[in-house]
Amino acid sequence: MKTIAVVAHAGKTVGGGLPELRRVLEQEGIVQPLWFEVAKSRYAPKQVKRALAKGADIIIAWGGDGMMQQCIDTLTGSKRKATLVIVPAGTANLLAGNLGIPQDIAEAVRIGLHGDRRKLDVGRLNGEHFAVMAGAGVDARMIDAADGSLKDRLGRLAYVLTGATALRAKPFTACIEVDGAPWYKGTASCVLIGNVGNLFGGIQAFEGAKPDDGLLELGVVTADGPVEWTRTLVRTVAGTATDSPFVRTTKARSLTIRFDRPVPYELDGGARTKVKELRIKVKPKAVTVAVPMPDDSAAVAESAAVPGTVPAPAPALAPAPAPAIENGTAPHEHPFHELPSRELPVVEAPLQRAGDASAAAGDAGELDEPVAERVAPTQAV
Repeated sequence: MKTIAVVAHAGKTVGGGLPELRRVLEQEGIVQPLWFEVAKSRYAPKQVKRALAKGADIIIAWGGDGMMQQCIDTLTGSKRKATLVIVPAGTANLLAGNLGIPQDIAEAVRIGLHGDRRKLDVGRLNGEHFAVMAGAGVDARMIDAADGSLKDRLGRLAYVLTGATALRAKPFTACIEVDGAPWYKGTASCVLIGNVGNLFGGIQAFEGAKPDDGLLELGVVTADGPVEWTRTLVRTVAGTATDSPFVRTTKARSLTIRFDRPVPYELDGGARTKVKELRIKVKPKAVTVAVPMPDDSAAVAESAAVPGTVPAPAPALAPAPAPAIENGTAPHEHPFHELPSRELPVVEAPLQRAGDASAAAGDAGELDEPVAERVAPTQAV
């Protein structure tokens, strides 16, 4: 017998909204689940903890990638374990798309209650856990500028508009260690750390990425300005990004990234404050998530056709070996011909504490109080 809890971002909607979610749950025999609604994703951790304290075995999370990140961060750090059920109702829904969960309420609930269970890795970055991707530089600037009302009004188009401005930002200098060994030292405009491979529209950022392989993906982009970024993006879509002198990728269990100045970063689509150092480590099989059954061809076919999910895989950035790179050039690899790098001594920057990460989340415009908390008697199924 399972106890069900719903933790919903009240500002997000899909289909018939939360009333439809209630109807679908009632059709599944779940008449009175534990029910929590929050105004912003920042307040979700407290509600997840309350649900766990009340004995929840299954947490149905309603919202986008930011909401899922907050729930996963809480579940990963909790002694009591529960399965996360994703009902994607956000803008990007990259986690749901990578797992084959469609932006359809009835199907997402069916997968959550009757589908398979998969233990996923998570990355821990400066005290917070993420399941999709984290990044510093261009992507973080784009996400920060699109946050709030612009994204609510325009959806994914907001990223296109803010991205055009973000591409003009001045590159920074990065010193990167992979699994304790020097890997890269030079200029960069974007550093991306991924737990999954797919971006929007079936485009793969990292070829062969799996969220349960015990590894994180690392990508460094050195493109400077709209022209070089356009060339890089075109090659990514075409599946030849690694032929570009502006891209390097590898895999890692742990990463230390130091910048020559404070650089903005993001976690699963949520903007954070500027830092001079990122420390990242993978936590294998840290959270259990409901996913489609391996032989559930109907769910897989539907997820490929529903907006907000990822269709059949497209060509990707192939991971490269991880030799040490000095001044942007790796032995036995072609150099970054078109963007020279300058020498940078290792920056000894203080590590951001977990409390700092919480404060950073607050800077992203989250509210402190939930919209509502309606806890009904637990319905066991």
